[in-house]
Amino acid sequence: MTGLGDRILGLGLLVLAVAYGWVAQQWPEPFGGAETVGPETFPTILSVVLVVGSLYLMVKPDPDAQWPVGKSALELVVSLVVLVAYALLLEPLGFVIATTMAVGTLSWRMGANPKPAFMTGLLSAIVVFVLFNYGLSLSLPAGLLEVQ
Repeated sequence: MTGLGDRILGLGLLVLAVAYGWVAQQWPEPFGGAETVGPETFPTILSVVLVVGSLYLMVKPDPDAQWPVGKSALELVVSLVVLVAYALLLEPLGFVIATTMAVGTLSWRMGANPKPAFMTGLLSAIVVFVLFNYGLSLSLPAGLLEVQ
């Protein structure tokens, strides 16, 4: 049966998407009543996109899919470790520092020189932090950069 790996991955991602979407809907209503854009909006959008992608994998799998080996597999493991570390360090370090480290490391592993990679990480972290905190009024953790 061709595409069995894609179908299994699609099923796993579908379960993850449904669970993620359900948890996103459990956020308490913000003080002052319901808002159009609240803390559940972005996770809900992500879960819908993940549902669509997982269904596509299950319905139309790649018949020639090959699992990566060697250096490619190692790079995928490094990326996974970086993303898990990012999730664990987001609260204690804050969004800007954790995002700078994660984006910088991933950019570097994709072939960029270290200095431009981490400058890209810093710039993107600051832009997203300002956009969310001041433009959308959705707080991101400040962590070590929190003003006392």
